[in-house]
Amino acid sequence: MTHDPSNPAPLLRTALHDLHVAAQARMVPFAGYDMPVQYPAGLLAEHAHCRAAAALFDVSHMGQIVVSGDQAAQALEHALPIDAQGMAVGQQRYALMLNDAGGIIDDLMVTRRAHDWLLVVNGACKHTDLAHLQRVLAPYAVHLQPQFGHALLALQGPQAAAALAPLLPPSQALVFMTGAPAEWQGHTLHVTRSGYTGEDGFEISAPAEAAQALAQALLAQPTVQWAGLGARNALRLEAGLCLYGNDIDATTTPSEAGLVWSIQKVRRPGGERAGQFIGAATVLAQLAGTQALTRRRVGLLGLARVPVREGCTLLEADGAECGQVVSGLLSPQLNQPIAMAYVRPEVASAQTALTAMVRGKPVPMQVAAMPFVPHRYFRG
Repeated sequence: MTHDPSNPAPLLRTALHDLHVAAQARMVPFAGYDMPVQYPAGLLAEHAHCRAAAALFDVSHMGQIVVSGDQAAQALEHALPIDAQGMAVGQQRYALMLNDAGGIIDDLMVTRRAHDWLLVVNGACKHTDLAHLQRVLAPYAVHLQPQFGHALLALQGPQAAAALAPLLPPSQALVFMTGAPAEWQGHTLHVTRSGYTGEDGFEISAPAEAAQALAQALLAQPTVQWAGLGARNALRLEAGLCLYGNDIDATTTPSEAGLVWSIQKVRRPGGERAGQFIGAATVLAQLAGTQALTRRRVGLLGLARVPVREGCTLLEADGAECGQVVSGLLSPQLNQPIAMAYVRPEVASAQTALTAMVRGKPVPMQVAAMPFVPHRYFRG
């Protein structure tokens, strides 16, 4: 482990740490881990390679939790506003973990497997998520097994499927948001066709002892190169995807965040199992329109080539404050500033002109639809 001067706790290392160091990655503290932010080629080259070929990201800081037991589906429906009972084996869903007030305490991926469920939660939240689930699922006949030592590799880009095929043949039968087990060199892995870049790709859960050899086998493919957290952040923002802690948090509701698509109809007002989940009172009231929203998440395009970062205040045409930027950067793909922000509903319509204050200077912005760059998921 390494020491982060800003944090008295020593940094953890993923199973791939030695490979990052050997590849001369620039390492930074992230979610309690020593993580690669970029490699010698640089963020722009890594970003471009993911768009054109296949980029390998180490996301082993994420938390993996296995849920099993006779009441697993019902338990998950109590904890999450999803249709777990209606999921087929191999199906994956994006889900929100909510508090009693309907605020988002984490966003996660849920996959139904043959005999259990795999939850992949954010690295900075995994210990609090586990404690939360242990508490709220205590009345149910379920077993929670954290696998925080497992590795998670994300292979992303238009050449990802071809690169993975010779190593994990079952991956080729997958379409977006499905998963399957796979065997590799005597290890049982789990692969899903998903990711957080907007590109086609896969996330591979592997025991720590298999991770280095698997990563090396992937990197031996001529189309695969390492990419770090910097490129991943640019790709996910171009894809209009939220970063927990920036764009959503425990004070944000699904309706405010524009994430109600993750709540299936059966759990919404009028649905067969409407509500009956933590935070339902607020969520259902906002869905029904009986509780008005005071803010909405929107995309913003910069009309001047000035990056607009997190924390910048947004103004209406008359100079009144109307919101704040939560994520922003200069898009490598568009060569234009892009951002996410929360604004008053009255100014949330596309094409609305706003002004961002950047170090005291006004920068013209325009509300824009997301994603900024079209998704290229493989749906079959």
